[in-house]
Amino acid sequence: MTSLDALIVGADTVLDQYALVFPRVAAVIAFLPAFGERSIPGRVRLGLAVCFVLVLTPMIADDLAPPVAASGWIAIILVEILIGTFLAMIIRLLVLALQTAGAIAAQATSLSQLFGGAAADPLPALGNILLLGGLTLFIMSGLHLRAIEFLYGSYSLLPLGTLPNSQIVAEWGIGQVARSFALAFMLAFPFVVIAVAYNLVIGIINRAMPQLMVSLVGAPAISLATLALLAVMSPIILLRWHEAIAVLIVSLN
Repeated sequence: MTSLDALIVGADTVLDQYALVFPRVAAVIAFLPAFGERSIPGRVRLGLAVCFVLVLTPMIADDLAPPVAASGWIAIILVEILIGTFLAMIIRLLVLALQTAGAIAAQATSLSQLFGGAAADPLPALGNILLLGGLTLFIMSGLHLRAIEFLYGSYSLLPLGTLPNSQIVAEWGIGQVARSFALAFMLAFPFVVIAVAYNLVIGIINRAMPQLMVSLVGAPAISLATLALLAVMSPIILLRWHEAIAVLIVSLN
C-alpha cells in the first residue's frame, strides 16, 4: 500500500507539472506560424499543444513546483497565459513582417489585387505568395523543433508564474515591432526600387512623347518586371526572413 500511495502521489505531481506547462504552450501554438493559422481546425491545434506539452515538460521538470492552494493555481495559469500570448505575438510580428513586405511590394508595382483572396485574410498577390513560401520553408526546416527551442528558452527568460516587468516587456515589444517593420521594408526594397525606376522612365517617355499612351506600354512592362524580380528574389527574401526567426529563437536561449 505504501508503494501504491507513493505511485499515486508521484503521478499527481507529474500531471500537475503538465498542467502548469499547458497554458503557455497553448497560447503560443494559437499564434505560431503555420500551426496557428485560421485554416487549421481548433481540435488539431489542441492536439499539437498537448504533444508539445508532453515533449517540453520533462525538459523543465526540475523548475516546475506545483502550488498547493487553489488561488496559487489560478494566479499561475493567468500569468502563464499572459506570458504565452506575449511570446506568441512576438513570433507573429515576423509573420506580419512578411505580409507587410508583400503588401508594400504589391502596392509599389500595381499588383495588389491579383489572387488577393487566396488566404484566410485578404492579402495582395505578392504577400500571399511570400507568406505561403515562408510558412512552407519554416515547416521544412523543422518548425516543431524550433518551437520547442523557443518555448524551452522562454522559461529561462520568463520563469514559471513570474509576471514580467512591464517596462522590460514594453521596451522589448516596441523593439520587436520596430525590427519587424524594418525587416518588412528591407525585404520589399527591390520592388520599391524597380517601381521608382519604372515611374522615372515613364515620366521621361511621357515628356518626350506626350501623344504616346504610356500606360498601355508601361503596365505590361512593370507586371513582367515584377514577376521576374519575384522569381529571382523570393528565395533570398524567404531565407532572410527565416534567418530573422532563427535569431529570435537563439536570443531566448
